[in-house]
Amino acid sequence: MHRPRKRFGQHFLDDPGVIGNIVTAIAPQSDDVLVEIGAGEGAITTPLSRLAGAMHLLEFDRDLARLLRERYADNAKVTVHEADALSFDFGALGSNLRVVGNLPYNISTPLLFHLLEFREHIRDMHFMLQKEVV
Repeated sequence: MHRPRKRFGQHFLDDPGVIGNIVTAIAPQSDDVLVEIGAGEGAITTPLSRLAGAMHLLEFDRDLARLLRERYADNAKVTVHEADALSFDFGALGSNLRVVGNLPYNISTPLLFHLLEFREHIRDMHFMLQKEVV
């Protein structure tokens, strides 16, 4: 288990009920391309990847990116990008993207503005945000 790093604003989901509610709200389909920002340990990734057509995981923390690469090495639908979501070129992933994530609190607002630059590539977005951000 990875210890959350405060400097990255990490907080990991581990409540199966909350995870189930998130997956239900996203309602992934077999032809969807999902982009998960801050995939962490893969709590949301695992159930989403069972239903989606493809998943791109963006993880800034190199230790977590390595863990995710190992965890999903046998899953051809999952691609791990060790990257900063604030400078990532979402357009390079195609169009009709569904962007999801349990966002790190310290980048929520600038990330939303960055994502707006790629609005022609994004179909919808589903995020968990801290109450103070909303």
